[in-house]
Amino acid sequence: MPYTPSGFFCDRLIRERERRDGEGSLNKPLRFNGQDYNTLKQEFLQRKTLFEDETFPATVESLGFKELGHKSNKVKNIVWKRPKEICENPQFIVGGASRTDICQGDLGDCWLLAAIACLTLNEKLLYRVVPPDQSFSEGYSGIFHFQFWRYGDWVDVIIDDRIPTFNNQLVFTKSAERNEFWSALLEKAYAKLHGSYEALKGGNTTEAMEDFTGGVTEFYEMKEAPKELYKIMKKALERGSLMGCSIDSLVPARFETRTVTGLVKGHAYSVTAVEEHKESKVRLVRLRNPWGQVEWNGPWSDNSKEWATLSKTEKEKLQHQSAEDGEFWMSFEDFKKNYTKIEICNLTPDALEDDKIHKWTVSVNEGRWVRGCSAGGCRNYPDTFWTNPQYRLRLLEEDDDPEDNEVACTFVVALMQKNRRKERKMGANLFTIGFAIYEVSTSMHGNKQHMQKDFFLFNSSKARCKSYINLREVTQRFRLSPVGEGDQGGLRLFSFFTFPDKDLKTEGFSLESCRSMIALMDMDGTGRLNLQEFRHLWNKIKQWQGIFKHYNTDQSGINSYEMRNAVNDAGFRLNNQLYDIITMRYANESMNIDFDSFISCLVRLEAMFSKSVRWSSFFFSDILENNLYTKQNSTFPFPRQVSKDAK
Repeated sequence: MPYTPSGFFCDRLIRERERRDGEGSLNKPLRFNGQDYNTLKQEFLQRKTLFEDETFPATVESLGFKELGHKSNKVKNIVWKRPKEICENPQFIVGGASRTDICQGDLGDCWLLAAIACLTLNEKLLYRVVPPDQSFSEGYSGIFHFQFWRYGDWVDVIIDDRIPTFNNQLVFTKSAERNEFWSALLEKAYAKLHGSYEALKGGNTTEAMEDFTGGVTEFYEMKEAPKELYKIMKKALERGSLMGCSIDSLVPARFETRTVTGLVKGHAYSVTAVEEHKESKVRLVRLRNPWGQVEWNGPWSDNSKEWATLSKTEKEKLQHQSAEDGEFWMSFEDFKKNYTKIEICNLTPDALEDDKIHKWTVSVNEGRWVRGCSAGGCRNYPDTFWTNPQYRLRLLEEDDDPEDNEVACTFVVALMQKNRRKERKMGANLFTIGFAIYEVSTSMHGNKQHMQKDFFLFNSSKARCKSYINLREVTQRFRLSPVGEGDQGGLRLFSFFTFPDKDLKTEGFSLESCRSMIALMDMDGTGRLNLQEFRHLWNKIKQWQGIFKHYNTDQSGINSYEMRNAVNDAGFRLNNQLYDIITMRYANESMNIDFDSFISCLVRLEAMFSKSVRWSSFFFSDILENNLYTKQNSTFPFPRQVSKDAK
């Protein structure tokens, strides 16, 4: 059944109410698929049977849809087993969760495992994602749960402990300890969140880092890295940030191939430490390969001659081990030469442990791109660019940095698109997204209306993201002048966009329009229009006809983008949500609105604003004044503006 415009906004209203009640917070996570962990656990303990998750069954459907689908030879010999069927004395966590508990299996999700390895460095963050009070002994009923950040909400994901095996060996992620299963179960929960194991194939470490923390990630290309990169990395680790890196491979066939130095191209690594040898002033970086093996063999690698120059105490301080466990050290200079990019996930205030550390003030805005209405494309499309979602941010305080004399405020903008990984099995790919930042002049302070086309025609952007790219999230840090004292407006306008799809045509007075007209103008309740009522209606139609002719320049109807202006000319001031609804309700496949649909829309709007008509079945409902959000449509933008609090 298609998801209707009214369904979008009913869903949105429900979520807003839930959020006001604390639903989706760390202390009150949402129940994924409506499953409650404590209720289900008690139910199966009383029944003395093991939980079997019907929402993510132990079948091929949970494995995948193509390479791991029904027709694939890879799934024919896979058997789902519980840990107690795989080994004796299975444990959830053995001796504390650590980096060596994550070893990659036959699934291209190194990006996920690199993020998990980073997560183990911060026990507080780890046990937020992986509740530690779970076991295979006391209170065991075959049910486990994990928590992830999902587009602004924390969700609790429940699974049973049946895991894919081949010849009694785990097929996917495993621990170096054969009887330890927390990492394998975490991977399964994350697969459930996205619909299947195969949905986890390929990705960026940042994606999982953010889903573990709710943080905001920054990318640094090594060839364009700032001079203070080492300082940035060290400070990031000190404040609990998660960090990953990779080496780009220009040839797809060479992804995850080992080089002569022992490094792997097209593969995600965890950055687990940065240290400086005080005597020699050598700066070192510690990394880990999620494979649990295959390490760097250059200077400062395991058993290299450089370690002989350090004392035993210094070696122990650096936690140097010579075992083949996938973890190794290398000099910072070699790190910059060999790796292509680094990703740093900055934690939001609720994830920081030290109150003395400068915190980030977080502002979250949600909306959506609607084809033909608010998916206006880039600046190359001036007629529609202005229709993109817009958000405002006021910068009030300058950075509190004693080493910097510039008066500026640092902030990070992150634009995220939703649910594309989960919809891969339906052919969904990531859209190309980006954003631009505009400064609002003093004369426009206080203007909270959607900025019109002329503003963008005569004003250039103050800043913008470096590239428009098909990633889940586009992020960049900026430094702009804060608002001065006495300047009460000081708004910065954000315009976010995707590149447009191909142009999308309804067709026409219909019976529906006639009924709407009668309902609007029938003041005496007779079901008919008298002469006075008809004259009033006719004047309205003539007025609206003039507006329609003005915008119907090519005789194919009003373009859905221009519908905003047409509605404004008719005297209605609507919010963006209603414009979206109008487009979805009245535009045809070519995203044009014909005369009949135009009249029908305005009649309904007239009824909506008329005090004399009660329109209880009206699809606009009473949401005009609500600032709501919708979570269903996968093309919704999810912009997050993060400004630094210098207090």
